[in-house]
Amino acid sequence: MVGEQVLKQEYIVAKKKSAKPMLWISMISMVMFFAGLTSAYVISMNRNDWVSFDLPQSFYVSTILIVASSITLFLSQRFLKQNKRQLSLILLVVTLLLGIGFVWQQYVGFNQLKSIGLFFTGPESTVSTSFIIGITFMHVLHLFAGLVVLLVVIYNHFKYKYKQDDMLGFELGAIFWHFVDLLWIYLFFFFSFIK
Repeated sequence: MVGEQVLKQEYIVAKKKSAKPMLWISMISMVMFFAGLTSAYVISMNRNDWVSFDLPQSFYVSTILIVASSITLFLSQRFLKQNKRQLSLILLVVTLLLGIGFVWQQYVGFNQLKSIGLFFTGPESTVSTSFIIGITFMHVLHLFAGLVVLLVVIYNHFKYKYKQDDMLGFELGAIFWHFVDLLWIYLFFFFSFIK
């Protein structure tokens, strides 16, 4: 019985030591992926058929929403460490709703691009719109993964799986969410200034 308890404790320690490095490795690979896409965007700007245009207004709104979601998630984690579980849970749900709002505003932005004649594919598409919509869509897919992570964190929070001295799952979810947030801010400024 004591041996099993020791093995279980050693397993938990090993899991804690490997979880964050594995997350960082996956995030580095995502950075490389988006660096490649944005590099291709810059190279393609030299084409004769390149069309410059302003980002849709909803992309600005979505940026505000995703920044706000990182703030609410940060506060949720802080309140959980202070053992203010109810307030922490409320802020987690607000974070999820802000994330859903971000996805909705991205969808609205794609439709705003279509309404001014800028399409992702087809005879009316341009290289620049294909890049912007494609890169943004890839980010939205990563954000969907973040929404799933948030749902898991909310579920585990509701089940009292996080404690002041054991918040690994929450911390991993928060790191990933903040990473997706920073990734969008990079893309937003990239598309705003590199035309």
